[in-house]
Amino acid sequence: MSSDIVIHPVTNKSQRKSFVELAYRLYKNDPHWVPPLKSETYALLNPKKNPFFEHAKVQLFLAEKDGLPVGRISAHIDYLALEQPVEQGLGPGTGNWGLLEAEDEATASRLIDTAEKWLKEEGMDRIIAPMSLSVWDEPGLLTTGQDHSPTVMMGHHKAEYQGWIESRGYNNVKELVTYHLPIQDGLPPLIDRIVKSGERNGKLKLRKVDKSHFDRDAKIIMNILNDAWSDNWGFVPLTDHEIDHVGVKLKPIVYENLIMIAELEGKPVAFMMTLPDLNDRTKDMNGSLLPFNWVKLLWWLKFPKSPTMRVPLMGVVKELQNSRLASQMAFMMIEYIRREAVAKYGATRGEIGWILDDNKGMVAIADAIESKINRVYTLYEKAI
Repeated sequence: MSSDIVIHPVTNKSQRKSFVELAYRLYKNDPHWVPPLKSETYALLNPKKNPFFEHAKVQLFLAEKDGLPVGRISAHIDYLALEQPVEQGLGPGTGNWGLLEAEDEATASRLIDTAEKWLKEEGMDRIIAPMSLSVWDEPGLLTTGQDHSPTVMMGHHKAEYQGWIESRGYNNVKELVTYHLPIQDGLPPLIDRIVKSGERNGKLKLRKVDKSHFDRDAKIIMNILNDAWSDNWGFVPLTDHEIDHVGVKLKPIVYENLIMIAELEGKPVAFMMTLPDLNDRTKDMNGSLLPFNWVKLLWWLKFPKSPTMRVPLMGVVKELQNSRLASQMAFMMIEYIRREAVAKYGATRGEIGWILDDNKGMVAIADAIESKINRVYTLYEKAI
């Protein structure tokens, strides 16, 4: 009975540990779940380590039954999101919840009710969810693609969660999609011709990221990103501290020949970031680097081999968007990185995304290289 469920705000280390550990029990028999490194999850929830907390208010809730954890949820308000235009999806009065995990529908319902009550008491009148925690982390609920494991920094959720959430009056507001692409045999002939045409443009230069100047190139990429995505649905600008934090977090899995910056007459105007799929290496570690998993991970980071490459981020400055040059630069970066990924990392497939389902430019690029949607993450909204 739902009346036996007790919901506690997380206020101490013991409850925080139960909050984190719950997912490892609920998914232990799911062959497609990739246990995140627990250190990463604790860091995500730590106000001293995650700069998201500098512009957000977060409350975690833990559900218990007979003294045992049976569910969890976060409720949070991103004050930078409240400043965004309403027509871009967020804006004034919009709060979020996320990190939902539950043993059963009754528990999920109680947790969602609790998050809604907290957000309403904080002055919110609308919810976009799930958001775990920021739009830059793992937004959306996996609604298509539970039959294969997610790539690095992507979420995985139980199929029944969709019905549980929708039964609480939540409506689909946006879909985020990822595209699967076999990469061993190259891109379609039309793309090859576009790439060769771009190579004849003397004003255009594509270069690899330089790890000896990592901080410089990381800031270039993030500044392009803030400009390129600024009109996108759900956009919230990254702060300077968040840009620095992302750089530190990604540096261990950054490889110079997998990230490119395009320069037009010497000015950075576009980038493409590709990451080898760390999940291939960590899937069997059950979230822990002890006792010897840290050695395996360090070795892999030094000599990475991965059948899968993920493209989490691409961007072209706004002034060039919707131009032929924008798509040409995208195809050139995709092809150059594809060659490196196959030859030096043993990659056989790529995954691009997430991409907003109505981002016509990126959808057109994905279609042109003959990639196919393999995962869909759904964001829901509800008035409260």
